[in-house]
Amino acid sequence: MSIPKSFDKKAAYELIDELLELVSPDAHIIDRRHMRQLMLTAALVAHDQPDRLNLKIMNRSLRELRRGFNTFAPWSDVQKIAVFGSARSPQGSVHFEMAAECAKGLVDAGFMVVTGAGPGVMEAANKGAGTENSFGVNIMLPFEQQANPYIEGDPKLVNFKYFFTRKVVFVKETDGVILLPGGFGTQDEGFETLTLVQTGKSDPRPIVMLEDKDSTYWDEWDRYCRSALLDRGLISPDDLNLYTIVNDPREAIQHVSHFYRNFHSIRYIDGELVIRMQHRPSARLIEQLNDEFKGIITRGSITEAEPHAFEAEEPGVLGLHRLRLAFDQKHLGRLRLLIDRLNDAVTDQQVETGPHFRPVHGVTPEAGLAEEDDD
Repeated sequence: MSIPKSFDKKAAYELIDELLELVSPDAHIIDRRHMRQLMLTAALVAHDQPDRLNLKIMNRSLRELRRGFNTFAPWSDVQKIAVFGSARSPQGSVHFEMAAECAKGLVDAGFMVVTGAGPGVMEAANKGAGTENSFGVNIMLPFEQQANPYIEGDPKLVNFKYFFTRKVVFVKETDGVILLPGGFGTQDEGFETLTLVQTGKSDPRPIVMLEDKDSTYWDEWDRYCRSALLDRGLISPDDLNLYTIVNDPREAIQHVSHFYRNFHSIRYIDGELVIRMQHRPSARLIEQLNDEFKGIITRGSITEAEPHAFEAEEPGVLGLHRLRLAFDQKHLGRLRLLIDRLNDAVTDQQVETGPHFRPVHGVTPEAGLAEEDDD
């Protein structure tokens, strides 16, 4: 953070610390550090005297993020799947009914459902999930869209002015996405999620494209990705592993459930990737993984690991099993295949008797890189 010479940082921190003692006296020392930096940034904004539009954008953005995170916080230990698609799919249409069936099946499988809160596919998904198991992240537009009747007025509905704050919240707070055919907005949500996973800015997650068997929407999209992007060398062949196309809501639900059959979460610690799982992999499987995925490891091998002291701040993860590897942070499509292998190796009996899944949510910007230190 660049601080002007005319700005008295020491005096500002003294005032900030006094305020923090009033509003959050028991904050953890690490949280306190971030709070100080956040408030210092706000002070620097005032010092910069930006024009009114920039000031309104910064103010509104922070308020929207705060409201979004607070809305989801009471359900932080429940898996959530985003369902997006066209706001123009009418009631009774095949994709409307598929969205409703898919959302109901997700709830039956133990998930909650997040939609854009609008009409069409989003209304169908909120209807199928039921208000109790639904969230809405609504974007306020001049011509649309009013929240649909299945989420309107519910405390789990958040209204956003900016698309970017809405995306941050929806990606951070969900564990996967199911997309039905839609327009620019659906494509935007799909490519945004793919980009974040492809670049390691978001944890691996299931990304499912769902359409009726007589539809060609996602097949045409897939052909475009292969011919316009892959054939030109603009994406890697491994990137095609990041999504799957299905024609039945039950397949979509099965794909999402299978992704979390064993896999729990990842974390970068001391420059290495830690994969956390509910069930311990066999020595034979680890040997096979080292042979199959050696191309994504920069040094050493895939090994079992014990919980790290850094993980003590994360409730519910200390009892999980771990694999540790020096991941190159480039081949995210191959990492997805590694996760699939870990999930495939788990038996139905292990799933039935295994620990209850308690997810770790979150976008992971600058994964594995040191945080900027402003102190």
